[in-house]
Amino acid sequence: MCGQPDLVDETQAPLPTPPEAVLKKLDTLDIAYTHHTHEPIFTVAEGEHLKAAIPGVHTRNLFMRDKKKNTFLVVLGNDTEIDLKKLSDVLGCGRLSFGSPDRLWEYLGIRPGSVNPFTILNDPENQVQLILEADMMKADIVNYHPNDNAATIGLTPADLIRFIEAVGHNYRVLDLSAAAPDA
Repeated sequence: MCGQPDLVDETQAPLPTPPEAVLKKLDTLDIAYTHHTHEPIFTVAEGEHLKAAIPGVHTRNLFMRDKKKNTFLVVLGNDTEIDLKKLSDVLGCGRLSFGSPDRLWEYLGIRPGSVNPFTILNDPENQVQLILEADMMKADIVNYHPNDNAATIGLTPADLIRFIEAVGHNYRVLDLSAAAPDA
């Protein structure tokens, strides 16, 4: 139709930063990592069997926003339990809710099930506040999808920080224990 913008269906559109570009960036920065391929994983529960085969802390990523439309990517260990009401207090923001798939695509150029800290490559304006769990960052190895939920890469927390700083993104390492659910 004349005058109508072309709408992109993000479920079919190519990723702005494909997995190969993430790995190339890590290689360019001389960051050592292990690369594991596996069947696609969409939830933490679906990847539970990989813990035995892939050493290190397995992680999850919460893409969230508050009422003022501040956007957060909270990266934490799979075993860390979080109460979202308490998390908003820890982050110093309003009530949190999960970001929509459309918002996820708009801000980080990724689809649900593949969210990871490397997606900040698609956020050069630092619109998304990257929060890294302090306990996760004490591990020897941390594991993330490299923009592909059919792969996992493991690297040191120090190398993750090197990556984040090299791409010029802001981040905070926070103790999230105050956001644990009540016993």
